[in-house]
Formats: sequence, C-alpha cells, structure tokens
Amino acid sequence: MCRHCGSENLSHRAASGRGKVHSFSVVHRAPGPAFRDDVPYAVLLVELEEGPRMISSLVSGDPERVTIDMPVRLVCERLNDEITLPLFRPARR
Repeated sequence: MCRHCGSENLSHRAASGRGKVHSFSVVHRAPGPAFRDDVPYAVLLVELEEGPRMISSLVSGDPERVTIDMPVRLVCERLNDEITLPLFRPARR
C-alpha cells in the first residue's frame, strides 16, 4: 500500500541502491552466542532515494561513526545458493 495516498495499485521497479540513514542503533551486547564475534555492529533504518525504507546492517564501516543522514550504498552478501543479504556500506557524499 502506498504510504502517501493509500493506493494498492503498486508495481515493482529497480532501485538505485543509494540511500541515507534515517535512524540507527549500535549493538554492543550480542543477542546470542551466534553474534558474539560481531559486536559492536550498527543496525540501520535506511531511506532509499526512491522513498521506501528498509532495515539492515552496516558493513565496511565503523559502527561508532554512523550518523543520521549519512549516505549509504546497498551491497549484497551471498551466504550460499539460497541466501543473499542486503547490507549497506558508507558512501561518499
């Protein structure tokens, strides 16, 4: 559903992969043993240039240096033949 007009007449289209950090949280305490080696890490709410927002994690950057409106770029990390994760890295302004 369109968040502006409420229409359900939607279509898929490619996104640029560029966006900016709308909100974030830096995790210092692992939520479980599987994440113990990953802390600290930043969980981002990214607003894409096209308007939609998505939640993901920061890669290739210092989680302590994340700021609101920081430009980011989508990168896809393939874990195996069935799983590819959408992640974000810092982008140049």
